Amino acid sequence: MRAIEFADLTLAIRTDRDPDDCVERLERTVATKSYFDHRGPGLEDLPGYGSAREWGLDLVNDLREYRAGRLPWDCVEKGLLLAGPPGVGKTQFARALAKSAQVALVATSVADWNASAYLSGTLAAIKKSFEHARRLAPCILFIDEIDGISNRETLGSDYREYWTQIVNLLLEMLSGIEDRPGVVVIAATNHPHHVDPAVKRAGRLDRTIEIELPDIETLALIFRFHLGPEALSDVDLMPAALVAAGKTGADVEAWVRRAKSRARRQRRDLIIDDLLTEIRSGRDVMPDVTRRACAVHEAGHLVVGHALDVFEAKTLAILDRGGATVLDISRANSQTESGIENYITALLGGRAAEEIILGRPGATAGSGIGEDCDFSRATQAAIDIELRFGFGAFGVVHFPKHATEFLPSDIAVTRLIRQRLDRCMERARRLITDNRDTVEAVAGRLEVTGYLGRAAIRELLTKHPMCK
Repeated sequence: MRAIEFADLTLAIRTDRDPDDCVERLERTVATKSYFDHRGPGLEDLPGYGSAREWGLDLVNDLREYRAGRLPWDCVEKGLLLAGPPGVGKTQFARALAKSAQVALVATSVADWNASAYLSGTLAAIKKSFEHARRLAPCILFIDEIDGISNRETLGSDYREYWTQIVNLLLEMLSGIEDRPGVVVIAATNHPHHVDPAVKRAGRLDRTIEIELPDIETLALIFRFHLGPEALSDVDLMPAALVAAGKTGADVEAWVRRAKSRARRQRRDLIIDDLLTEIRSGRDVMPDVTRRACAVHEAGHLVVGHALDVFEAKTLAILDRGGATVLDISRANSQTESGIENYITALLGGRAAEEIILGRPGATAGSGIGEDCDFSRATQAAIDIELRFGFGAFGVVHFPKHATEFLPSDIAVTRLIRQRLDRCMERARRLITDNRDTVEAVAGRLEVTGYLGRAAIRELLTKHPMCK
């Protein structure tokens, strides 16, 4: 009944129809309204989303209790700012949440509000969205592109009055919790720092959760979700996830659709190569010799990092663009000179493993490619020890960050930095030599599978214990 508008009544209820016919027509009308469209997966069925998923499932339980009269509205979380890059599924999150909670979804956007040519029309559109949500409560009001409303702190004088009225009205609507019982407001943005700070204050959208790009294991689950239970049912999807690293769920959906179309046009069943072809889009496959070097390199990081208790590795992977180690840095000794030197040693462990296992002619330039490469981070840490942290020959003299960019050009300073890096590199080589069997075992498994999760890493390190 909350979804029925006056026009629906005039169309469905006529004197020449019996009551059952009138009710049936009303039911069909309500079923076509988009905010009761619960097709698609619920939040519990979707892979990924991290802490946003946990927040959403908690909200589902709270809304269930609220509708049953067992939980007062002031105990329910009422606002969320959902941040993340395009394609991570912010809109799908709202749809899935509404389905799981079995409540209406009123979806709008700042672009919809600004479709009017005049300020009065924009203000009226904002009010209409909140009024619509109040009428359908309990429901979720989803506002996309919330960063489209300008931040008053950065406004120029030409548009300040226009945007100030819009922001003030939105703040009024968000603050009126007592006037909108049962309405949960979720706003989405690609740029959370562009959102007016007042929108994020307590009592409004006071909770911000960022949806990050899916990790490799989550990407494999997303591939399975979009493929369905039948397609490639007995195929390991990890190779596809490795090639797709760094991409979004929207990318996965598009690749699966195109791969299915490819197989359909050729009148055959879908195969994993169809997916890999779509993901790579002509990108070259990594040569075997480079793949071997990547596996050894990442195994070197793992062994040295674990031997010195610098970090705990969560995953090791070989991607099309190179190797990757995802880890949790140990904070226990990260502020001491020896702890920072251990960190430098772990950074140099990859290159050390290449030199020891593959021989110096077989070592690659991978440790020095890019501004955030192993060598760059190790050098910066050594510079900080010498010139900023009070552990070097200069004592407690502290050079500002911008000054340290030029001081290493001094020969004496460069010599100190070089000596520290050389000591750490030599230590890394010794650890690789002492733990060669472990490095070989990890590298061999990684080269074959392309991916080692936490359980596989733990198994390898237990089977091949390290010398510290």
